[in-house]
Amino acid sequence: MSRVVPGVAADAVQREELAMRRMTESLVEDLSENVPVDQVTSAVGAAHHRFTGKPIREFVPILVERIVRRELADPDPTVRVPAPSAAVRAAELIARESNTTEQQPKRSVSRRAVVPLSIGAAVVVAGVVAGVVVLPGGAEAPAAGVTVVRGVVGSEKMSFFADERVAKVLADNGIRVEVEPAGSRQIATTVDLGAFDFAFPSSIPAAERIQRQRNITTKYTPFSSPIAIATYRPIADLLTAAGVIRPGPVATFDMNKYLELAGSGVQWDDLPDNTTYPVAKNILVSTTDPRSSNSAAMYLSIASYVANDHTIVRGATAEQHVLPALSKLFLAQGYTDNSSDGPFNQYLTNGMGPTPLVCIYEAQFVEAAGKGRIKPDMVLTYPTPTVLSSHTLVPLNATGDKVGTLLTDNAELRRLAAEHGFRTGDTAQFTSVAAERSVPVAADLIDVVDVPAYETLEHLLDGVANAYN
Repeated sequence: MSRVVPGVAADAVQREELAMRRMTESLVEDLSENVPVDQVTSAVGAAHHRFTGKPIREFVPILVERIVRRELADPDPTVRVPAPSAAVRAAELIARESNTTEQQPKRSVSRRAVVPLSIGAAVVVAGVVAGVVVLPGGAEAPAAGVTVVRGVVGSEKMSFFADERVAKVLADNGIRVEVEPAGSRQIATTVDLGAFDFAFPSSIPAAERIQRQRNITTKYTPFSSPIAIATYRPIADLLTAAGVIRPGPVATFDMNKYLELAGSGVQWDDLPDNTTYPVAKNILVSTTDPRSSNSAAMYLSIASYVANDHTIVRGATAEQHVLPALSKLFLAQGYTDNSSDGPFNQYLTNGMGPTPLVCIYEAQFVEAAGKGRIKPDMVLTYPTPTVLSSHTLVPLNATGDKVGTLLTDNAELRRLAAEHGFRTGDTAQFTSVAAERSVPVAADLIDVVDVPAYETLEHLLDGVANAYN
């Protein structure tokens, strides 16, 4: 039975509990060689308890995992659960600020005084990733001649902005960027953009909606990343025999054949001669939550194109035609994460048992390879067709415009973006990074389709969301 958290919906509590269980299992597996299981679970419980009563819940499992990994990495084995870290104290402060803001009458505040509740927890995530915690109303003053520029960005770009080398290039150009993560759909619809200097969603449709709403004509697309499907060699061999995966220098994933299998309810143990993964589960690609995550929306765009007889969906008739097939791809998955980091981290740590197929950004795989996290049996495939997730920056003022210009024109920032797995205008630079990391990538993306118009994509996402209910 799920616990009750005041002010938090029951379904959100269930999602948090499931995420906590999965995260704990992953930690136990990762740390089992050096840390006793009971010490791991005790540290998780203690870290989780620190967030009791806090209304901001979305990023709690992520924060707990980071806290525990840091604490259990302490060289002194007698130190089990130290005092709350700066990140945790920041989280608690933000929660208190949020509670106070909810209880008091609305009043005029400075741009930096109170972080909006919808992304308050995201500040802490940004701080933990970057190793710096930005507190509401108390941020460290910038160096002389350096302008602080605030942006809201897709979570997959957080590690790029947290890179000290990126920060140095920006500082050399008189800028210190402070970023907070949010889903691209959230950035375009619910985030209060008045608190930011630029918005940096992961898709053109979301950026175009922001432009229309705020009457802005300028935009920058400094880098991009296609949607990919990550799997494992035994699974790839099974799906090759089933005609879904076509091996080659760069493996491809036939979306048409896949939709036929998924649509007919074929399970893994239905595949002929399947002795490597004979489980009674539907053959499904694991995704994020389409109601909040851009990667799931891009995956939906690919599936909608194939389900609509290889034509971009336009109009209510076409939307209704494809919705049953699209809904089935998501509803049959069960729990889905809000961020693309969730399923990909499970892929990296838990093996093919829970996640034999995962929808990711190509950039995630290439970046993970640079960190030594890709194992020999892990396989990157490209859906045919695929879509390009074009990370599009919309400047909301002159300082935001300067960030867009630098990301687009500065050669060092483009090189660093490639190191983080993104494709820039320099194809040779990206393929060189991938080759150094032994990741076979498609140098030139050929079978790429456009995503539907923003309104159509919203209708499809809303239709899938309604199917959840």
